[in-house]
Amino acid sequence: MKSDLSKYKNIDKSTQLLFDEKETFKILHFNNLSHQNTFLKYYLENNCIQLFFCNKGEYIASFNFEHCAINISENNSNMVYFKDEKMNILFNLQPKSEATIVLISIEYFHSLFSNEGNFLFNFSNFKVGKPIIEPRTLGPSIKLILNQLISKQISEALRPIYIKGKVYELLSYYFNTTTEEDSNTCPYISNEETISQIKHAKQLIIKEMNNPPSLNDLAKEVGLNIKKLKTGFKEFYGVPVYAFLLNYKMELAKKLLIEKQLNVNEIALQLGYSASSHFIAAFKKKYGITPKQFSKSQIL
Repeated sequence: MKSDLSKYKNIDKSTQLLFDEKETFKILHFNNLSHQNTFLKYYLENNCIQLFFCNKGEYIASFNFEHCAINISENNSNMVYFKDEKMNILFNLQPKSEATIVLISIEYFHSLFSNEGNFLFNFSNFKVGKPIIEPRTLGPSIKLILNQLISKQISEALRPIYIKGKVYELLSYYFNTTTEEDSNTCPYISNEETISQIKHAKQLIIKEMNNPPSLNDLAKEVGLNIKKLKTGFKEFYGVPVYAFLLNYKMELAKKLLIEKQLNVNEIALQLGYSASSHFIAAFKKKYGITPKQFSKSQIL
C-alpha cells in the first residue's frame, strides 16, 4: 500500500530550525504539545551525519518513505548516515513528545577530529555503500546538554555562540570512547581493506600535491577500480578526491600565511601553482578574501 506523504508539513524554519550554520551543522527542535500526532518534513540538501535525540515521549524518523524508518524513544538516540545526498526526513511525533536533531556536514565532521580535516570516519557496523544506523542510550551529561540547548535564559545576542559551544560539548560526550589510545584520531576506525586503500589514496595525493596523479593512475596505484575510488572517497571524506586536495592546499596555505615565513608567490610555488594569480583566485574563492588580506588580518 502506497504511503500518503501529504500529511507531512514542511518545518517552520522560524521555530523548529533552532540553529543553522552554513557548511557545519544544523539543529532542529520539535516539541509536540498537542494530544495528536504531528507530521513534519525536512528536506536534506546534502548528505551528513544525522543525530536523532528524544528528550521525552517517542517519535519516528523516516527517510523518503515511511517504511524506511527508525523509532526513537525517551532518553535514547540514533546516529544515521546515508550516502544519498538529498532526501526527505519525515517526522511522526507522538503526543507530548520532544525531539532534538543535529545534522553535521561530512567535511565538517572530519575536521572535528583533525586540524587538517582529513581523518577517516567509520562506524562499528559500517559496510561500504550501506547506511549506518546506530542506536544509543543517552547518559545524564548528554541529557543535560540537550536541555541547555533549548534554554531561553541566554540573550539573543549571545545565543549563537552559546549554541555552538553546547554542540561541541554534546559531540565530545557523544563520541567519547574513554579508552582510545590516540585521542587525535576519529573514534570509529574500520579494518576493512577498502578503507585502507582509500586512506592510501589520500596520502598519495597529498604527497604528490604539486603534480597529483590522474584518477585512473590513482585507482591503479591503490588497487581499486575508478568507480569504487570515487564513490568510496567521497563517502569517507565528504568530498571528491580533487576537492579534498584543494581544501588541503588551502588549509596549508592559511597555515603558511600565519607563519609569515614565505610570501604569496613562494606559497603558490610550494603548493604547485604555475602562477601566483591562480593561487590567489583559488584562495579567494574558498575564503572570500585574498591571501594578502588574510595575512594582514592575522596581525594583532
